[in-house]
Amino acid sequence: MSDQKIPLAAVLGAPVSHSKSPLLHSFWLRRYGLPGHYIPIHVEQADLQTVIRTLPLMGFIGCNVTIPHKESVLDLADTVTDRAALIGAANMLTFRPDGKISADNTDGYGFIENLRHGAPDWSPRDGPAALFGAGGAARAIITALIDAGVPEIRLTNRTRTRSDALRKEFGARITIYDWVQAGNTLDGATTVINTTSLGMEGKGEFRVPMDGLSPDALVTDIVYTPLQTQFLQRAAEMGCRTVDGLGMLLHQAVPAFERWFGERPEVDEETRQVVLGG
Repeated sequence: MSDQKIPLAAVLGAPVSHSKSPLLHSFWLRRYGLPGHYIPIHVEQADLQTVIRTLPLMGFIGCNVTIPHKESVLDLADTVTDRAALIGAANMLTFRPDGKISADNTDGYGFIENLRHGAPDWSPRDGPAALFGAGGAARAIITALIDAGVPEIRLTNRTRTRSDALRKEFGARITIYDWVQAGNTLDGATTVINTTSLGMEGKGEFRVPMDGLSPDALVTDIVYTPLQTQFLQRAAEMGCRTVDGLGMLLHQAVPAFERWFGERPEVDEETRQVVLGG
């Protein structure tokens, strides 16, 4: 009988019961016949440091991090990737054999991969991107869009100060629009992104006028409950290509699973259906 440790991973958050990550990683472990377990752990802010210091002692090799801990974990990591530092948040930690903790952010990677798989002919360089929201997800997506070569990002948020802070941080490629003028961001935009919670089950509706939306635009929503938000439905009715938000969740998990369990998993229709059915 082997005494080799079974690798463990987790997702930390408060709340965390809604997370689809355990379903996803457990499916991949079964698919590839790998030893390991992935579990959700509810962690309050006051206990975060203690929990993260304890996990490696219990056999954990890494963890994903969700709301509200993505910013706080940067201070607990020994090394932080450039993209995590630029975004100001991490969604994954790796517990290294030397006892060090590495922090990374794969949200932007997941966003771009979702668009490339959902709309293979999409080119970020074709024209401006209109982006609704200025929260943590927006920071990751802005970083990814700039890296991908988007010429202009038209940013609008219900609270203007948050938009202005991102403009100051990320530079001249960002143009700020007041929320009351949010519809104006759509004129000539070739990529349109909702990073707000508007349209999510239990949240308010997305009420921005979409008259200026071009049928040639690619429209995506990071919300995936429901899978087809009203925002995406309206865009599809106007002739736009649309990409739902589930793929971002699936693709952001790929680098973490590969790093922790040693196999690069495939995101395919079976993967989508397993997560949707859970």
